[in-house]
Amino acid sequence: MLETERLLLRRWEESDAESLYEYAKDPAVGPPAGWPPHQSVEESRDVIRNVFSGAEAYAVCLKSDNRAIGAIELMLNGHTDMTDRDDECELGYWLGKAFWGQGLIPEAVREMLRHAFEDLGMKKVWCGYYDGNEKSKRVQEKCGFRYQWTTENVDVPLLHEKRTGHVSCLTMEEFFLQSRSENQT
Repeated sequence: MLETERLLLRRWEESDAESLYEYAKDPAVGPPAGWPPHQSVEESRDVIRNVFSGAEAYAVCLKSDNRAIGAIELMLNGHTDMTDRDDECELGYWLGKAFWGQGLIPEAVREMLRHAFEDLGMKKVWCGYYDGNEKSKRVQEKCGFRYQWTTENVDVPLLHEKRTGHVSCLTMEEFFLQSRSENQT
């Protein structure tokens, strides 16, 4: 389990299925990230079992009630197409709409970056977003990611469409420089 000022980042449990469904059924949440809205609690339970089962997949929970309100994951080598290195990974995240605009995902992302660089020994973390997903782009900018490239006609298999994808990254050195300067202010 990882902890921030307001959040707990913990492993998913099947008992989170109802909470997951509540936020993942909203069409404003999944489609911008490339996945369809959930259609049932059972589908959400299946996602917990089969998608949120990665070694570094966490439920984003408020400390006040430990209820899953979003997801964050470091996708390690073999589970991402952004890198084939063991010392690099891809970061993905989403948050229920009711919690947007409170700085919760940047808070969770900063802790995941600390975890990636300090605990897992990563040298670089990659992150992407699809054209039009300004919220995800803004989170990456706030957390120090630097734009790398844009790719046209990226397959979005869960939605059976093609989109424009943007890729950013953050190195360990950049993260620690950024952290040091934030601690001095």
